[in-house]
Amino acid sequence: MPYTHILVAVDLTEECREVIQRAQALANSSNAKLSLINVVEPMAMAFGGDVPMDLSMLQQQQFDQARERLDNFAKGYPELTPEQRHLAYGQPRQEIHRLAEEQHCDLIVVGSHGRHGLALLLGSTANDVLHGAPCDVLAVRLKHPI
Repeated sequence: MPYTHILVAVDLTEECREVIQRAQALANSSNAKLSLINVVEPMAMAFGGDVPMDLSMLQQQQFDQARERLDNFAKGYPELTPEQRHLAYGQPRQEIHRLAEEQHCDLIVVGSHGRHGLALLLGSTANDVLHGAPCDVLAVRLKHPI
């Protein structure tokens, strides 16, 4: 059964272009809609949640910068309309799952570095998204930088 709506989770690095290309190929082969999501994590999460200062202004700047980066990044993909580009704020797994459900996506595509050992135990976004996903998940193996 072909996919009808594919959600691509990106971190807006050059590496994720490979992920989008794989998702585009799948979308083209099954005539599926393609959507993009980038998730901005709250600064408190990055610092363990115990930050003794108000970060709201910095977080708004971070979100505004992410919106600008997403829009600039998407210029390389003119087929992705503004309605197909999503910027979320929160925990990546939760936000990706939420949008996949809201948009009735039947495939989530993420990049994976295929880490092993301690990095695997600590978890990765791709591994996190896989667990509890409301639909199929495709992890595209990213090449390690030399």
